[in-house]
Amino acid sequence: MATFRDFYFKLVVVEKLMYRDKTLTPAFSLEQHMRERGVEDLDDYVEENELEFTILDEARAYFEALEIPEELLATVEELTFDGGLRVYIECAPVWDGEDDLFDVRSLDDLDLLPNLELVTGARGLEHMCPGATDILAARGVTGRC
Repeated sequence: MATFRDFYFKLVVVEKLMYRDKTLTPAFSLEQHMRERGVEDLDDYVEENELEFTILDEARAYFEALEIPEELLATVEELTFDGGLRVYIECAPVWDGEDDLFDVRSLDDLDLLPNLELVTGARGLEHMCPGATDILAARGVTGRC
């Protein structure tokens, strides 16, 4: 199994495989996960515990422990960096996208995606990781705004 160095990069890959391609199963649902733990209203839980601007521990633990086979990683040809990804809502259900909570800090994990051809949201990625455009180009990956 592959080991990711950047948790936030891993989340973008999870978005592609779990929520878009539906090849990484089962799809994680924080609401269902919390309901099984007795939390009936996730939004109220987040607000009552002042967790609006954090990744819930339950989601972080799930995604950190999630193993992604190299065979699935090899199917990733495109990634999208966008504040509206479902995986972000599964981590921080009331996150408003107005901070750097999910900013990728490193592109070292590009090595795990041998067939990556296209990155959508490259301008935002460049903002998170200065030099990202050059790194992508050096790998033959097209960056689209």
